[in-house]
Amino acid sequence: MLSRLNHIRLLRYAGLFTWAMVGCWLLNIWLDPGYLQSESPAVQTEMRLVILRWVIAYLTFGAVYWWITRSLGQRRPGYVDHALLLLLTLAAIGVSYFSSTGLASVLLMVMAGLLPWLLPLRVGVAWLVISNLAIIPVYVNAVDFPPVIAVVQALLYAGFSTFVFVTALVAKQQAEAREEQRRLNAELRATRALLAESARVNERTRISRELHDLLGHHLTALSLNLEVAGHLSEGRAKEHVQQAHTLARLLLTDVREAVSQLREGGAIDLGAALRPLAENVPALDIAMDIESPLTLDDPERAHVLLRCTQEIITNAVRHAGARHLWITARRDADRIAMTARDDGRGADQLTAGNGLRGMRERLQQYGGTLDIDTRPGAGFSLHLSLPASASAKAVREGALP
Repeated sequence: MLSRLNHIRLLRYAGLFTWAMVGCWLLNIWLDPGYLQSESPAVQTEMRLVILRWVIAYLTFGAVYWWITRSLGQRRPGYVDHALLLLLTLAAIGVSYFSSTGLASVLLMVMAGLLPWLLPLRVGVAWLVISNLAIIPVYVNAVDFPPVIAVVQALLYAGFSTFVFVTALVAKQQAEAREEQRRLNAELRATRALLAESARVNERTRISRELHDLLGHHLTALSLNLEVAGHLSEGRAKEHVQQAHTLARLLLTDVREAVSQLREGGAIDLGAALRPLAENVPALDIAMDIESPLTLDDPERAHVLLRCTQEIITNAVRHAGARHLWITARRDADRIAMTARDDGRGADQLTAGNGLRGMRERLQQYGGTLDIDTRPGAGFSLHLSLPASASAKAVREGALP
């Protein structure tokens, strides 16, 4: 069970534990039967109202913190997260204001651990400073601290909050470094599989070429010489020459079949190269439906599809905010057709970045096409089409009959 507690979950549980400990002050009031007995009925009513507001602010902080950290680090923060962060800050300050204590500074320390995950660095630092300075008027008016003491108290807790902020920032950077390492490792494994397939194809092609050029030519010459010898010989010698001629022709046929099988089997398995890219991608469930077998004779075209698949997965994680990604690949006549669809945010208008432009340029270089369909709330759909070979491209362009 401890192995499942990664740094994000530990941050969440530590924050919830600190929030629960802040509630011990409220529990102390409930367990003290004489807390309100010495006051007049009007004052008791007013104090109960203040305690109710305090409880509301306290529970609001816990509920918002629980909700905003449910998938922290696994999604791209949006406007809703920023609004919830503002509500979290106001709830923390409200706890101090209604309880006339310095508990808000403790809750602001809890909130400081969220800032690096939800805001850019400069905005997060500004938010940290402003929220800790905003507690000074509460100390002066609600807690009755002298202004100097209020400032010193706020700066003291601001130092603690800064420590929490820096710790969370380091954790976030380490998480990003691990994700980058995972992505590079997946790309390395996929590229290694593609290189292994390419090496296998090249070796089979070399062997088939050697068999054809050496054994094929020599056996052809031997067959011709035996045919001439069969015409020149007589008697039993002629029978043996004819048998040798027959065997030479059979051997030549076997060599040609072996060469054909080597060339036909020397194709790259595209599925074996693409599947490692979909393994262990955080916050994204990838379903790959690749035709088996799906082979390509050209390693360069296989490399183009490999890079396009990498870019599709990267865009789904970083920009689309998707939870699921479906990738299909099929052979359609003389072309490879690939479709990728996610359940991300989508967009009103498509603004192609460097990744999408690079995909289109790679495909166009080999006669391929890229079509993109998107709309708000419907995610992105990409349709890739690439000629399976250079000859297929030439036929499609009319260069060959």
